[in-house]
Amino acid sequence: MYVCLCKGVSDKAIRQAVAQGARSWRDVREQTGCATQCGKCACMGKAIAREAMEQCVMEQCVMERGAFAQPPAAHQLADLAYAV
Repeated sequence: MYVCLCKGVSDKAIRQAVAQGARSWRDVREQTGCATQCGKCACMGKAIAREAMEQCVMEQCVMERGAFAQPPAAHQLADLAYAV
């Protein structure tokens, strides 16, 4: 789905930016151009970026600790969400 009509940015592009190393909303904006013109898409873009970053953290946790490991603590996810 398109998130930013001004720049033609989709939710897939935001998720790809996170997968390629974006770790903050600023990184996502710089890589995709999302929310750099009118800004009406910023809330939705941030939410998608946050969700993608949380998913990356969970996947990294599984890779590092194994499939049956404890998920990251709530404060770790909250710190990541704050970065967005």
